[in-house]
Amino acid sequence: MLGPENVTVICTDDYHRYDRKQRAELGITALHPDCNYLDIMQQHLALLSSGQPILKPIYNHSTGTFDPPEYIKPNKFVIVEGLLGYSTRGARDCYDVKVYLAPPEDLRAKWKIKRDTRKRGYTEEQVLAEMRKREPDSEQFIRPQRQWSDIVVKFYPPQEAPNERSAHLNVRLVLRPNIPHPDLTKVVSCDATAYSKTTIRLGLDRDMGKPVDVLEVDGHATEDQVMELEHFICGDIPHLLSFCDREMNPELGKVVGTTGEMLQSYPLAITQLLVAYHMLKAIEGSL
Repeated sequence: MLGPENVTVICTDDYHRYDRKQRAELGITALHPDCNYLDIMQQHLALLSSGQPILKPIYNHSTGTFDPPEYIKPNKFVIVEGLLGYSTRGARDCYDVKVYLAPPEDLRAKWKIKRDTRKRGYTEEQVLAEMRKREPDSEQFIRPQRQWSDIVVKFYPPQEAPNERSAHLNVRLVLRPNIPHPDLTKVVSCDATAYSKTTIRLGLDRDMGKPVDVLEVDGHATEDQVMELEHFICGDIPHLLSFCDREMNPELGKVVGTTGEMLQSYPLAITQLLVAYHMLKAIEGSL
């Protein structure tokens, strides 16, 4: 959506202090802050946010060891992903928009099993054993970072299809008032009496004790139902308008199905547009 030539992507999981063998010997998981060079990560995020290059470490998930570091020069947009990206105040201050992905635990487990067995050579039993070992650190160090996010993204299966895990997942977007979100009340109903009957819903809630707006989009929403919302999000930024045109941007909201086919997810499309909206707004604000 933003153009690959405009984007630098880095992963904070590359800042592990120990390789896989050392972690096993020390009895520490990769999720623990002490297992990562958070100070170096914070320095590198600050350099990237100011337009300066870094020499980034590379952790090889296939071998569990480290590859030679990589010279990274930031482009117009820097996307940072990983487990401990919001773990320090200095790191958090480097972001223009912070997104936290929070699927239900059973769905997260399915996603992790699928990824680690297909891409990293693990068996399903090994993945489940590792998740059990990591759970205390996940509870203590990973999930609390949700509080620092501007947007919480929760894809979840509908009640009538609890085993759904692809294009027909619903999405619940928690929008914190930390950053100015588009005024969605202009296009999405806030009628509490009709909340459960519509495919696109906007309401008020509390998340981790603080008031938030919540936008929900059902997986069975149609293109006609989401089109007005998509164009409203795009309309404030001319550069986004082309993203709403699926002929010009056919990959918007596409997800790979269980048999490898490309499926259309309108909840994913709305999520992508909203995150892109904030990234482009951040660029506007820096000009």
